[in-house]
Amino acid sequence: MAKDNTGVHHQTEARRKKLTLVLGVSGLCILFYVLGAWQTSNVPASYSKIGCETQSNLSSTTSSSSSESADLDFKSHNQFEFKETNLTIKNFEPCDLSLSEYTPCEDRQRGRRFDRNMMKYRERHCPSKDELLYCLIPPPPNYKIPFKWPQSRDYAWYDNIPHKELSVEKAVQNWIQVEGDRFRFPGGGTMFPRGADAYIDDIARLIPLTSGGIRTAIDTGCGVASFGAYLLKRDIMAVSFAPRDTHEAQVQFALERGVPAIIGIMGSKRLPYPARAFDLAHCSRCLIPWFKNEGLYLMEVDRVLRPGGYWILSGPPINWKQYWRGWERTEEDLKKEQDSIEDVAKSLCWKKVIEKGDLAIWRKPINHIECKKLKQNNNSPPICTSDNNADFAWYKDLESCITPLPESNNPEESSDGALEDWPDRAFAVPPRIIRGTIQDINAEKFREDNEVWKERIAYYKKIVPEISHGRFRNIMDMNAYLGGFAAAMLKYPSWTMNVVPVDAEKQTLGVIYERGLIGTYQDWCEGFSTYPRTYDMIHAGGLFSLYENKCDLTLILLEMDRILRPEGKVVMRDNVETLTKVERIAKGMKWNTQIVDHEKGPYNPEKILVAVKTYWTGQPSNNNNNNNNN
Repeated sequence: MAKDNTGVHHQTEARRKKLTLVLGVSGLCILFYVLGAWQTSNVPASYSKIGCETQSNLSSTTSSSSSESADLDFKSHNQFEFKETNLTIKNFEPCDLSLSEYTPCEDRQRGRRFDRNMMKYRERHCPSKDELLYCLIPPPPNYKIPFKWPQSRDYAWYDNIPHKELSVEKAVQNWIQVEGDRFRFPGGGTMFPRGADAYIDDIARLIPLTSGGIRTAIDTGCGVASFGAYLLKRDIMAVSFAPRDTHEAQVQFALERGVPAIIGIMGSKRLPYPARAFDLAHCSRCLIPWFKNEGLYLMEVDRVLRPGGYWILSGPPINWKQYWRGWERTEEDLKKEQDSIEDVAKSLCWKKVIEKGDLAIWRKPINHIECKKLKQNNNSPPICTSDNNADFAWYKDLESCITPLPESNNPEESSDGALEDWPDRAFAVPPRIIRGTIQDINAEKFREDNEVWKERIAYYKKIVPEISHGRFRNIMDMNAYLGGFAAAMLKYPSWTMNVVPVDAEKQTLGVIYERGLIGTYQDWCEGFSTYPRTYDMIHAGGLFSLYENKCDLTLILLEMDRILRPEGKVVMRDNVETLTKVERIAKGMKWNTQIVDHEKGPYNPEKILVAVKTYWTGQPSNNNNNNNNN
């Protein structure tokens, strides 16, 4: 019996060990599966530490962030091996407070060196190598985070843009008013004292402004951009531009309000937009001499207008019979100016739609079939030759000729191809892609790109939750490609300035405009034509790989810091090696940073760097030394 009991005992013990082994192996399999799924899909807890600190809790958050935030361990998430470096981080000091509104390529002192003819001295003139600044542009001492949209359309903090000049100079025109610690924008303008809203309603009675056919507009000499601000409620996106001139900070006010704007001037160069970009162009007493230089400026408007696009003019010389005394000009002078404008418009094959009250409206032809016939008898100005590259517009001189439209055989059809009405236009295949003018980009790839960005924005919402909360109004995409990022962001109360670098392999800005989006050309080795602190969020995909052998990446990051608002976010996509270089520079600019995995998971070599610019301000100095930050 003892022997038999011993055998049973051994058999029981063997079964128990076997069961334990099976359960142990099964448990390990389940554990590894869960860990793998977590690494692929879960958002690292450290993302939450990248959130924007508010002014009230910044000091406590900043002091504890280093202990609370866990550094991302690439070795546990990525198949690549990295060598630790002992390179120290270079900390950048604040610039002098006098540079608080520094615009590197529109510096008025530098501009005085250049010819005043055709306003060349107010065009872009960027600093030479020995003039470059390697310091941080300081916000003014009492800077506050701007009002959220839509309240920002009507209000801005005085301390952010401490200039009362326009409130005095334009007081009777209701441009801007000072009310205690803030500015108020009543929506008035020189030619619309009843307000921009009523003015736009007047225009809508003359042309089909709200049917969806008009989506993109350009406002020349924009003031504080009230025209563009009130077009937004009608789903029309206007690019407003004005020079940095005696009307101090026009563009800065516009951007502070959350309205698209850029520093620019109608001078000797093309505007930085492709051909056939805008459905509508507008000038309300913009002081551009349309009748001079044989109509060269109207030829540039013609270049950037879409087939069938409208040009709206109000102010001198329109309705001169009523206003000539108030304008302090003679009737003969004003009549001569209007006749000259009429002659130029006719030579461009435009047709006058209407002149009523203070408004005159012309329309560009939908194709050049009839125009070419007219030019056989009167070739002034001629149609440009086919090699003038109508889309190229970076430091390109204006040309005294009519930009040709794409060929068309039917007088009743638009030569540019039919664009969908807004909002369908945003995701419809653009005509430039249908015609095959963008190499290696077809309708299928366009649709695939839209799906990619749909997925990416869903991922961005996890790592940058403020996107969903309407925290960001002014957004810039520094390397926009087809505009997929901006299109995927349309559901949020924001707008995106789509920048196509002149160094990009594919020049796609024309496609972006055909989607009903806005943007501009830019060489990121130079400063951007905007004031400091004008964007809430910056997106940059592949930008640093594009420029790492062209110019100093430090200068690009310093420019990003200049145009980014305190507590603003940056999202950069690139390979890991490039992003680690970028992160090291960014940490010296008072940015909090975190590199995170690609939306497809840890094994994708492309990574994402999320950064936040911390809140700090400049301080008045008692001496001539550089200012210290708070």
